[in-house]
Amino acid sequence: MTSKIVIVVFLIAIVWNLGAGMFYMMTDKGGSDRTVKALTRRIALSVLLIVLIMIGLLTGFIQPHGL
Repeated sequence: MTSKIVIVVFLIAIVWNLGAGMFYMMTDKGGSDRTVKALTRRIALSVLLIVLIMIGLLTGFIQPHGL
């Protein structure tokens, strides 16, 4: 259950940073680097989430199941 909560929190943070990047892109009009920072955080969170899922699968903390 803990792994599901962590995954959902990461996904919410990723979507939040994506929305923040879009908002900054529309409001700043190239005046600052907030868009780049928001999108960089989104990419970093996505990579970290993928790595955590891979570690969880390899250690057995996350059990895959067939549908």
